[in-house]
Amino acid sequence: MQFAVSYNPAFHGLGGLVAFARHAETCGFEGLLLPEHLASRPGVKLGGWEIPPTLPYADPLECLAHVAAVTDRLLLGTGVLLLPYHQPVALAKRLATLDVLSGGRLRLVTVGVGALPHEASAAGVDYRTRGRRADEALDVLRLLWTGGPEGVGHHGEFVEFDDLCSYPKPVGTIPIRVGGSSHAAARRAGLRGDGWFPGGSLTPDDRVALFDLVRATAEKAGRRTPDYTRWGSTELTSEGIDALAAEGVTRVVVSAGSADPQERLDELSAFAERFALHA
Repeated sequence: MQFAVSYNPAFHGLGGLVAFARHAETCGFEGLLLPEHLASRPGVKLGGWEIPPTLPYADPLECLAHVAAVTDRLLLGTGVLLLPYHQPVALAKRLATLDVLSGGRLRLVTVGVGALPHEASAAGVDYRTRGRRADEALDVLRLLWTGGPEGVGHHGEFVEFDDLCSYPKPVGTIPIRVGGSSHAAARRAGLRGDGWFPGGSLTPDDRVALFDLVRATAEKAGRRTPDYTRWGSTELTSEGIDALAAEGVTRVVVSAGSADPQERLDELSAFAERFALHA
């Protein structure tokens, strides 16, 4: 089992990001994930909870570039990057550049399709097309990253180009996991994802059924089973981890719940000690 941590600047502030990332690395956590929201508006609700429009959701890739400069080993990722709202040719360049600058540490990227129609509208995207856009973007990213100096071409529903070259290339391969708790997300993970990272609103039976769909879809497509990531808290016990492992989970992303910066660091320390992450 791998253990990563998440940090949300909207709630914890940008000022504490460096200390949190450095402490997570010192504790022995595998990596750090950051969320994305493009913009808000008054009265927006997500999961039944109204999101204050003043929450400072910072750009996750800019934050990760900053973290890369002040850490040595910590893997970098998103949870989740709103893929349909990014132009994939430009995004391929941004992700590859960050991977090179970090020495090949951009290894925990998770993408989603978004659940807030106003974000799609602000990005100039038809909300109803976001799933198809995500599928095509995944194909375009990998095509550009593997294409040589002769150039590559793509003629899709949303992106077209011929003889295109995109450099720098990532250091090795950037795995891309698919986030989401829908049947469409599970199928996307099976067909195109290197992993699956569902949200927290599923019942245990739903999770089993959806991961079965991920595996069945991958097998039918002749692909290996994607790895399986889940959210967790710093209060997790060994028994809880064993139960997750029995379900096929291979990585847990831990969220520290305290509002106090020092207490968040203490939560990471206690978790790392409980599971001997320093070893």
